[in-house]
Amino acid sequence: MGTPSIMALADLATPMSIRVAATLGLHERAAGGATAEQLAAETGASAPALGRVLDHLVGVGVFARDGDRYRTTELGHQIRDFLPILDTTRAGGRADLAFVELLHTVTTGGSAYEHRYGRDFWDDLDANVELRRSFDAQMAWRFKTQGPQIAQRYDWSRFPRIVDLGGGDGNLLTAILVAHPSVRGEVLDYGDSATAARERFAAAGVSDRAGAIGGSFFDPLPTGADAYVLCDILHNWDDDSVRKILTACRNTSGTVIVIEAMRGRGVGTAMDLSMLMCFGGRERTVDELAVIAAECGFRLAATTAVADHRTALEFVPV
Repeated sequence: MGTPSIMALADLATPMSIRVAATLGLHERAAGGATAEQLAAETGASAPALGRVLDHLVGVGVFARDGDRYRTTELGHQIRDFLPILDTTRAGGRADLAFVELLHTVTTGGSAYEHRYGRDFWDDLDANVELRRSFDAQMAWRFKTQGPQIAQRYDWSRFPRIVDLGGGDGNLLTAILVAHPSVRGEVLDYGDSATAARERFAAAGVSDRAGAIGGSFFDPLPTGADAYVLCDILHNWDDDSVRKILTACRNTSGTVIVIEAMRGRGVGTAMDLSMLMCFGGRERTVDELAVIAAECGFRLAATTAVADHRTALEFVPV
């Protein structure tokens, strides 16, 4: 197997063409075959320009062409499975486009996302309700399989009351409550997400054991819970911010359950770069998180593999 060409690795034409196809929904519109003119009319695109994008995607196997009609291939139908992070109008796809500003991050240490869009990722979500909803949907998509795994592979029944910090629309907490009927819990997140969480709890029939609190995990946290969950939270933040979050948790005297994809346990360098350019965050090893937690008054009591490439770290107050 030969060494790949550096230009093949640096190519932007293919990934951007795939993202355009995802954003315009071409994989669905061309499922049964359609001309470039038909697809352009449906999407408001330029037919000549769209045809050239489609021709490129035919060349890489995403679409097939029969005469003047384009049809989605088996490979192209995979767009549907990854739509939350390919559609550039959604939070994940929009964030990925900030990679073009990676040089800014490397040379200044600042956020590529903020440099591109004029405000940081979280402020962007606050300013756009649809963007926040797409982010909550992305988290639900990510945990569609892993949520039940996390709920079943960890003994949540030890904690009668759980607070899921930054828990979005309650997808993970719902899975935990369904799997453990003795547990009660609340999600803490911003208003729109908290509202969506209440709706999810009602739909799952767990409203009698679940609630939602509007707020931030940088503010004083509700006390009295047995465990505070930080799932895919800490990697979004730099070390100083992580210390602030864990210190807020320490003030509750509860156990802290950190669930993340850890360096050395499945997460790759591409995701680490994504955290850097988007948030100024980073993927950490178990030992690195344990050191930071110790500075905040916690001891690492246990690590448990709870899902594919996800580890739960149980921190107890010293």
